Amino acid sequence: MESKFTITRWDETATGEFDRVQVGKAFTGVLEGTSTAELTTCQPVEGSAGYVAIEKFEGRLDGREGTFVFQHAATISPAGPAFYGVIIPDSGTGELTGISGTVKMEHELITLDYTLD
Repeated sequence: MESKFTITRWDETATGEFDRVQVGKAFTGVLEGTSTAELTTCQPVEGSAGYVAIEKFEGRLDGREGTFVFQHAATISPAGPAFYGVIIPDSGTGELTGISGTVKMEHELITLDYTLD
């Protein structure tokens, strides 16, 4: 399942080798709602970078209302990008209680492969 998102907030704090970023997003499509994420990023040289994030979504997924938290990350190198992520176990609330699966955040597109108990 894929949905689009737009970044609504980007607050970055440089901490030396790593940067911390608070990000807000708005989702449209099968996933409809908003999220807040905390990222840690690193860019040791131009063309190579990585980030890790914890993100809480609030809204509807396939018409079911609730929240869930997911963890995602990516690396970028001259060989190309790698994206990966998971839904945090037992983080779903409301009609999303029991959600589990994987998440891929790429540019302004989220791909979820999920199940609901």
